Amino acid sequence: MSKIISINAGSSSLKFQLFDMPSETVLCKGQAERIGQKMGAFTIKWNGMKDAQNVPIPDHKTAVEIMLKALLDHEIIKEKAEIKGCGHRIVQGGSYFGKSVIVNDDVVDKVQELAEIAPLHNPAHITCYKALKEALPDAGHVFVFDTAFHQTMKPESFLFPVPYNWYRQYGVRRYGAHGTSHKYVNRRAAELMGKDVHDLNMITCHLGNGASITAIEKGFVVNTSMGFSPLGGIMMGTRSGDIDPTVVFYMMNKLGMTPDQMEAVLNKQSGMLGVSGLSSDARDIQTAVNEGNERAVLTVNLYANRVINVVGGYYMQLGHVDALVFTAGLGENDWHTRERILKRLEKGMKLDIDYDKNMQAVGKECRISRDDSSVQVWVIPTDEELMIARDTADLLKLD
Repeated sequence: MSKIISINAGSSSLKFQLFDMPSETVLCKGQAERIGQKMGAFTIKWNGMKDAQNVPIPDHKTAVEIMLKALLDHEIIKEKAEIKGCGHRIVQGGSYFGKSVIVNDDVVDKVQELAEIAPLHNPAHITCYKALKEALPDAGHVFVFDTAFHQTMKPESFLFPVPYNWYRQYGVRRYGAHGTSHKYVNRRAAELMGKDVHDLNMITCHLGNGASITAIEKGFVVNTSMGFSPLGGIMMGTRSGDIDPTVVFYMMNKLGMTPDQMEAVLNKQSGMLGVSGLSSDARDIQTAVNEGNERAVLTVNLYANRVINVVGGYYMQLGHVDALVFTAGLGENDWHTRERILKRLEKGMKLDIDYDKNMQAVGKECRISRDDSSVQVWVIPTDEELMIARDTADLLKLD
């Protein structure tokens, strides 16, 4: 048995899970939040117990130190050397990485180079890696890329209709995101269906505060909605998703905005928050829908419409679809959102949905389509941390 820790660092957060492999037993899980703010929050759960504290967390290196101290203080491990492997989620691997890799200096240099595309995430990933490498000098380290699963797309799917030299010289193309999540639910759905993943076509919907949709043909990605960065694709919590580029130039001129200011608006003030004027949280918006708030109603209908436009297009691209899978925060827990999407898709995709099952499918694996539905529809909670641990164990040959 080997202990492996999965690290998922965001711009202001660090999530972790410690596994015993190969049994895949979760020994503990937790997160550090509000990193870089005046006061942070650290939570760890293990063996039915929980410790939560407010503590200053000025940077990701401090978050790593607090995490390792908690593992020792709560006797989850007796010494740091018990951790044999560290798997790190990396948001942007560009076209360099089509699979997870053992970390070396060249890999680190490439991830740092790609920070220009993912400035909120890749630097945080590198900081966590360096802190853990220093604290756990004998452990092996693996980078697991959100973009890797999407590297099987063909040029007609990943290229943009802009000057070709932009792609050749600057790497401007569709990279996608949430690949670890899409791969997990694709493989898990095949298991639940009792079929080989390479015999199935699926559309997987990772619907959270960040969101993306992926078309998977016989286990390989043929298209995905997120683009050059996580700003592209469908409407999200605070991100606009795809819009007419002229809107950007027009509003910059109207409001005298700089490129950085416009990027902030499209990333942090748009999406559900921008349309509703209320919140980026679908739960808050649903409460407002129940109260008859017109902009809230507009928001949820706009969101559903953006999703079905992508799912419908992928349905035609794949030719036939065996399964449609919902995952992530909204996808797993918000039956209202699923219902709005499915009611708009059921005629065109010949779906037969058990809407009572859909209401009950909250945060658990569940098939919500009836037996005679031409496409099986599933709710499957994602487990990116487990996928990271599996890749880490495999590459480091730990057992």
